[in-house]
Amino acid sequence: MNMEKQGGTTIPAGRGEQELPPDLLKTIGSFQKNEVTEYHIYQRLAAIVRDEKNAGVLGEMASEELAHSRIWQGYTGEEKGPDHLRTWWYVILARLLGITFAIKMMEKGEGSTIATYRAVSSLVPGIEEVIRDEEQHEKAIVAMLSEERLRYVGSVVLGLNDALVEFTGSLAGFTFALQDSRVIAAVGSIMGVAAALSMAASEYISQKSDRSVPDPKKAALYTGIAYIFTVLVLVLPFVLVENPFLAFLMTLACAILVILGFSGYTSVTLDLPFGRRFAEMTALSLGIAGFSFLVGVLIRVFFNVEA
Repeated sequence: MNMEKQGGTTIPAGRGEQELPPDLLKTIGSFQKNEVTEYHIYQRLAAIVRDEKNAGVLGEMASEELAHSRIWQGYTGEEKGPDHLRTWWYVILARLLGITFAIKMMEKGEGSTIATYRAVSSLVPGIEEVIRDEEQHEKAIVAMLSEERLRYVGSVVLGLNDALVEFTGSLAGFTFALQDSRVIAAVGSIMGVAAALSMAASEYISQKSDRSVPDPKKAALYTGIAYIFTVLVLVLPFVLVENPFLAFLMTLACAILVILGFSGYTSVTLDLPFGRRFAEMTALSLGIAGFSFLVGVLIRVFFNVEA
């Protein structure tokens, strides 16, 4: 098969003298569409990021995917358009959760893609170069990305952890001691906002002397926002549901959902173990909530509080 150079990558000039089986040609066509789609995703991401360095990294990734798509085009002999739905999905993910999260989610699908590449490697000349790029070069490029929100994950963890553990416990105590959803929501909201401001101030003072943190004010802001967000999620059931015990059960479910979401996010972006982090945070939150509920029972009996 004749080969030619295009964009620094060796590609086949055409199908060559040997006609490829229809099934293999269809598989190669799916490879081409996938690479074209990822080329468009990286181009779109490069256009929306503000950081010039990140835009350059994403542009390099787009060029890599375009070069791969041209390898497959040499076999199929036709151009293919991107999967627009998949493109939009990853652009939305990047806007909501950051480019690092979106790209690493894409990477998680590369394992099956590489396995498929290897399955046909003996039949398709030049595919080893693509496999090598997928396994090594793109991961190296991802490591070059620098995203602000990831530099303050520690501050977000502080706000979330403290709110989940401390505030869930407080709501548990309020539930049995007060037994009034509106009163619990009001007291909880006041306490939550005050605690968020206190945590943000403590984080600012703590990080001001830590040179590894680029901006203590932003660290404090991330901590405060994470705390207030968690407070709002946990208080909401008491606003919506009149029965305080049912509301508290919904609060526990919300707490687990927050832990699930954040554990999933950090496991993807920071390559942390999902199961252990989720289990630890859940055990702490529910354990302290249960203990606080018992404290609420004792306080209600001791002070002879009537509903």
